Amino acid sequence: QVQLVESGGGLVQAGGSLRLSCAVSGSIFSISAMGWYRQAPGKQRELVATITSGGSTNYADSVKGRATISRDNAKNAVYLQMNNPRPEDTAVYYCNVLILRGPTKLTYWGQGTQVTVSS
Repeated sequence: QVQLVESGGGLVQAGGSLRLSCAVSGSIFSISAMGWYRQAPGKQRELVATITSGGSTNYADSVKGRATISRDNAKNAVYLQMNNPRPEDTAVYYCNVLILRGPTKLTYWGQGTQVTVSS
């Protein structure tokens, strides 16, 4: 019943900018945290950035200073803005949400969106 849909991926030039969006729908009681992860070919899925319900953020060292994560509580959406993308940022980016339903915590993932950065 909970669905995450990413958008904004595609081909981008190195040194440009990138903005990813993720909309969450379904049986949402309370969102504890939202985040972005990515997985490049031959590599493990890694954290890119997260933002909690309290507004605190966390970034991977590889994107600090270049990426900004934000959320729109009214729309149940989370965004990732990345400036000066590099070829090594090429990966499938996944949206993640941690939902609270009373005493339980549930995690959901989007299907992913491909981001390719070319020189």
